Amino acid sequence: SPNTYPIKIRRRQTEVLCSAYTMAIRDGWLPLDSDAKTITTIDSIAKRTLARKLSMEYSSSYKKDLIYTEKLWSEFLQKNKLSDKPIAELNVEAVRDFIFEYSPSPSSMANFKRNVSAILKEELESNGVLLNFSKIKLPKQGQELHRPINDIPAVLKDIKQYNDNLHLCCLMTYSMLLRPHREIRCLSFSDFNTDFTILSLDGNRVKSKRNRIVPVPAVVREEIVSRFKTVENRNVNLFSMRRYEHNPSYFKGIWSKYKRQSELLSDKQTLYSFRHTGAIKVFEKTGSLLKLQQVLGHSDMKVSLTYLRGLEVKQLDVEDLPEL
Repeated sequence: SPNTYPIKIRRRQTEVLCSAYTMAIRDGWLPLDSDAKTITTIDSIAKRTLARKLSMEYSSSYKKDLIYTEKLWSEFLQKNKLSDKPIAELNVEAVRDFIFEYSPSPSSMANFKRNVSAILKEELESNGVLLNFSKIKLPKQGQELHRPINDIPAVLKDIKQYNDNLHLCCLMTYSMLLRPHREIRCLSFSDFNTDFTILSLDGNRVKSKRNRIVPVPAVVREEIVSRFKTVENRNVNLFSMRRYEHNPSYFKGIWSKYKRQSELLSDKQTLYSFRHTGAIKVFEKTGSLLKLQQVLGHSDMKVSLTYLRGLEVKQLDVEDLPEL
């Protein structure tokens, strides 16, 4: 199967295959029907990729998105009688039609494009079919600002009275810029050094897949040390105080209940607003995009730059503007 190899060596593998066929035919071999290779259909490509990705270490929300996208893609293929067609007959126009037809809103089109590309592109290329997904032009959407929290101490104090676990989660999201739903929720005391001044996370627990070493601010350390005094070993979860962690929606559920009764938050502020606010403070304090990338745990500085554009960060002073 030459097309399963990297593009640079496919020609060489094809020549090897051709030589094998030539020698076999010279020796009297004839192809029989049983030797015919099964045609790879358009529908089977997405199903094969989905099965592989579901077995990998991706977030549960990403897997749900892929499952949902594959289901709609299969429905689209059946409706347009494309399911059993060979993959060579798939074109960018069909993918574009799918995105525009099944995206519930213009803002979701980019997400649909990403997901359908994830379940098609790699498998198609390994079978010699190259589709240029960049040809699919989507309508531009206006950026939305991530609203920071103006009075962090007041909000944290209010959350502390509501729920201790949510308070510690928000405190770590703001002061250590960790992601709440996995990086924080799954923490155990053993993830810290002996005096709880350094947190170490290996790549399989971080979105960027890179090891992450984060200093622990004094205010967070005090909370962790007080909890550690009530347990007998370091291998228990920071929030459940047992060897297991809470379910993936644990903090989402508590936050939703807290926000409904809170008078300190606006509609667009979420649990991630603590991370956004912390990122603004770091950038304003250091002016360094590199340091912002490091504390946010981004794999690429371009990601940090895109992230920064969505924050309420003043990048110009009035003195920088032209004068008459």
